[in-house]
Amino acid sequence: MAPVAITAFTATTALGPGLHAQYQALGQRRTGLRPNDLPGRPLECWIGRVEGVEGVELPAELDGWQSRNHRLAWLGLQQDGFLEAARAAVARHGAARVAVVIGTSTSSIGETEDAYARQEDGHFPADLARLHVHRPDSASGFVRLATGATGPTLTVATACSSSAKVFAHAARLLQAGLADAAIVGGVDTLCGSVLYGFNALQLVSANPCRPFDAARDGLSLGEGAGFALLEREPATPVRAWLAGYGESSDAYHMSSPHPEGLGARRAMEDALARAGLSADAIGYLSLHGTSTPANDTVEAGAVAALFPAGLHASSTKGWTGHTLGAAGIVETAFALLALEHGLLPGTLNSHVPDPACGPQIRFENARADIAHAMNNAFGFGGNNCSLVFSRP
Repeated sequence: MAPVAITAFTATTALGPGLHAQYQALGQRRTGLRPNDLPGRPLECWIGRVEGVEGVELPAELDGWQSRNHRLAWLGLQQDGFLEAARAAVARHGAARVAVVIGTSTSSIGETEDAYARQEDGHFPADLARLHVHRPDSASGFVRLATGATGPTLTVATACSSSAKVFAHAARLLQAGLADAAIVGGVDTLCGSVLYGFNALQLVSANPCRPFDAARDGLSLGEGAGFALLEREPATPVRAWLAGYGESSDAYHMSSPHPEGLGARRAMEDALARAGLSADAIGYLSLHGTSTPANDTVEAGAVAALFPAGLHASSTKGWTGHTLGAAGIVETAFALLALEHGLLPGTLNSHVPDPACGPQIRFENARADIAHAMNNAFGFGGNNCSLVFSRP
């Protein structure tokens, strides 16, 4: 495929707002996880909550969109000059030529939970009777209004692969000539449905997550927001290239991966093929690495079957928690930081390697000058996406 220019990107997680906070915490091996203190949602676990979301104020023209998800989206848009870059692209290309593609898993369902709990005579209370906030596509509608883009607007909700697949959707929109630029990203916030839903699936650990550790016993949930600006003919400096993407579906089980990692391997192989690269060209692989026993074993097996032993591959969920629909964009930002600065994150909180996992899984940080990085995002239902990025 023809590479697509990435001219701006940002991420906000439990590590703080913006890229500098992410880079500093990754380098210092400082986690953003904390004992669960989400108001009204008591559950013994650790979470990656973004500090200060509750106090974020939306501008007057977006006041009707109040929700935790939209406040986090607004906080994320403010970082690293991203909102200015997006609005400049809208002015440069024309609003109708800029697409918006946003991934999320639960959108503003936290407000929907509250609305049902506070029903008045069978109706939502007045302050939550805003149907556009409760719709699953509200995140993309919010970003569309915030940036002024009026091109094709899509919401991707394929669980944990959502905000990785936005890159593939955007690349196709640009390739088809339906847009000249695309604002892509993802935003997901913690709420009761997230915490208790994953706990009901027996996937939540009572301890900070330990991806690929022999004693791992489940994941830590987090929240995050991230965005990137893709342009077909960039007028501003290129930060990185989207060189390839691969998508696949296991069609195996609602929540378990294919036991032989068939879909995961196919996604990685397709991403490499579109990029025109061999596996040994990848300098860093950001793994999905949820810290659940089954997912990590299957992903590590697929990686070992495809990549040489010298690959540096890691999971960053020990820093941020699993940010679900935002995981694809957050971990893409980490891969792009690795390309720009040569910081290859290890796997935080993990100490005893699982002998079932291959030598590619690294626990310690490293530094290396790399030309290409890959990001994996594998969701429920076997929705897999792998992305390859290249340095300009």
